Amino acid sequence: MRLCLAKKDYIRTSIISKKINTRFFSTDDDVDELKLKYYRQMIELNEQEGQYLEMCKHFKAIYETKSIQETPEDKKMALKCVVLCIVLAPFDNEQSDLIHRIKAEKALEDIPLYSELLKLFTTSEIMRWQHLVGTYETILRAGEKDKESTPMFIPKTTLGDARWADLKHRVVEHNIRVMASYYTRVIISRMAALLDLTEDETEEFLSKLVVKKTVTAKINRLSGIIQFASSKNPNDILDDWSRNIQDLMNLVKKSTHLITKEEMVNKLQR
Repeated sequence: MRLCLAKKDYIRTSIISKKINTRFFSTDDDVDELKLKYYRQMIELNEQEGQYLEMCKHFKAIYETKSIQETPEDKKMALKCVVLCIVLAPFDNEQSDLIHRIKAEKALEDIPLYSELLKLFTTSEIMRWQHLVGTYETILRAGEKDKESTPMFIPKTTLGDARWADLKHRVVEHNIRVMASYYTRVIISRMAALLDLTEDETEEFLSKLVVKKTVTAKINRLSGIIQFASSKNPNDILDDWSRNIQDLMNLVKKSTHLITKEEMVNKLQR
């Protein structure tokens, strides 16, 4: 794997990596060094292909390694890498499940800035990009220097231009999903203002999320209105109407019963 990575033969590296059973690493603590070597190489492979979710899983495996857990600085650095990779990963069911499991990690209390970043991505509120830049750009763009003795592959708390752009995409993606959960209709100019984007960029981002089926939306370009609510099937509408009528009749029946009961009580009191 190391030779293939040095030759930049990433396809062959991926094929070779599948021949390694990761269960072997959980059999004995004496193989921690081999485990770290394997996951460092897998992280390098995933990094070339921008597979942030897989990188997160590999950093999480490094974080859970006994030798890393016994070294506070390495443990903290590994957890930072886990947080950054999961927030950079595109949203899907697996990413959503993993980010909430990582959020429950108690060790996040030792890195409050990263814990707060994770909380922003798991809260149904719109994030302002300018606020995020003001709070996190310095630490995420500059990175932090690791000790020379650290077994970590690279100090990946550093975000280069490409990763910084990916972070912005994730923020926009999060904000659009939040809007889709609260709004049924919104003017595209207002949406663009909330996202800190131009109208063309907003339309492009929204179109990509619709194609990936992350959100359901329709754009009326003439009126400039985005409709998030999907049109219902006529049979579904009829079923909803039938249920509503049934609920209404049950309420009427209950009200009639209570009125009759009250009248009988009054008659007895007289």
